[in-house]
Amino acid sequence: QVELRVMASLCEDPAMIEAFRENKDIHTATAARVFGVPDDEVTGDMRRTAKMVNFGIIYGISAFGLSQRLGGEVSRSEAGDIIKEYFKQYPGVKSFQEATIEQAKEDGYVETMTGRRRYLRDIDSRNGMIRSAAERTAINTPIQGTAADMIKIAMVRVANMLKEGGYATRMLLQVHDELVFDLDKNEAEELIPRIEAEMRNALPLSVPILVESGTGENWLEAH
Repeated sequence: QVELRVMASLCEDPAMIEAFRENKDIHTATAARVFGVPDDEVTGDMRRTAKMVNFGIIYGISAFGLSQRLGGEVSRSEAGDIIKEYFKQYPGVKSFQEATIEQAKEDGYVETMTGRRRYLRDIDSRNGMIRSAAERTAINTPIQGTAADMIKIAMVRVANMLKEGGYATRMLLQVHDELVFDLDKNEAEELIPRIEAEMRNALPLSVPILVESGTGENWLEAH
């Protein structure tokens, strides 16, 4: 959920930040808000819908897109109502999206938290479909790009730590928001918490970043 945590930090929505700080299940918390029920009355279908909205919002999902993702279980009209309620419950997300699009139109680019830029030449296109695609990119880039920056910052810091400490453990590869290591068993007790700390603290967010680890003789066992 690193991208959702980045979004919460960037949009500064109080309700979303509160959910992460209290270590709630964000999809259950969202479902409870959107459907107007207590957390313990959220059904599996409610949570699944909320999960689709949570991740879809990052990409500027439409009512049609949400309806499709849910396999047509909700109509386009119902999906539109769910998205409207989502923005009502998390107004900071809507404000962030609108402000980001306006800034992109003014400057011609958007930035990640580290200042990495993505230029959007089609943000003022007269073609509605092309312009909408650029607007969705504008919304997504600061979130997804910041998450990408975080893992790369962590990788550089961990690589330096391993080299400077003369450790036998080696960093093998990155898989999305995950790092895979060839771990020396004698170094496990010392290194695992240090690596987790570097990943947690790669960038200063207003919500906690949770890092989980696993070990095993192979990648499957480690999960």
